[in-house]
Amino acid sequence: MSGGVSLIGGGWDAPEVYGPLLRAAGGGRIGCVLVDEGDGEEQFARYAGALRRAGECEPVALPVPVGGRFEADVLVTDGWDGILVCGGLTPAYQDVFAGCLERLPEVLAERGIPYAGFSAGAALAARRAVLGGWLVDGVPVCPPDTAEDLEEVEVRPGLGLVPFAVDVHAAQWGTLGRLVAAVSRGSVPYGVALDENTVLEVDGGTGRVGGRGQVHLVRPVHVVRPTTEPSDDGHDGRAAGAVVRSYAPGESVPLGQPPLP
Repeated sequence: MSGGVSLIGGGWDAPEVYGPLLRAAGGGRIGCVLVDEGDGEEQFARYAGALRRAGECEPVALPVPVGGRFEADVLVTDGWDGILVCGGLTPAYQDVFAGCLERLPEVLAERGIPYAGFSAGAALAARRAVLGGWLVDGVPVCPPDTAEDLEEVEVRPGLGLVPFAVDVHAAQWGTLGRLVAAVSRGSVPYGVALDENTVLEVDGGTGRVGGRGQVHLVRPVHVVRPTTEPSDDGHDGRAAGAVVRSYAPGESVPLGQPPLP
């Protein structure tokens, strides 16, 4: 087991969303991994300020240039107490971590290092990561300006720290529809969409909501048509769909429950 996983939906108004990371890390040295698009120092300063407002800690920048690769073994040699994977273009973060999708979880588990993901970092924590996009088979499912430079909704391998998919900025950007579409078509098994200024602290099959927004749990559901009813979609009588339930701060989210029948 790693030192814990917390997922942050973005936003800058609630420093308490970093609380689970700092508690698990015991304060200490927090490595902030960010994709540096030329403004890395400015972006790091923003995260460092948020972390220090949340509690006593030592944020340290771990910038990776666009097109570069993050080396997970740096966490072995330099004695980190926690890791925060920051936000930005989610496809760029997936590319940066593509070479250590298996090694990084191993290092976290071996060293007991807690992981927090902010926005893109939260999405990447999934085994099947929703990277962006706003169309499914050409049909809009969320606003185009939330697409992360992608057209069709795209899912790629993530870190596998949690078994469910993650989308972020749910209420503010309207991305819940993207996650519903991904779950409905079976691209991901199930998922959570996080509002900004909201954190989901994951503990096995349960999550705890913190911050100021909501966490929206999206699970698949199958509608079985009578065998005498003709099918217009070319499938075998089963149409996929999804069900959503939202959870407020202080509530527990049953992440380990099986899909609805």
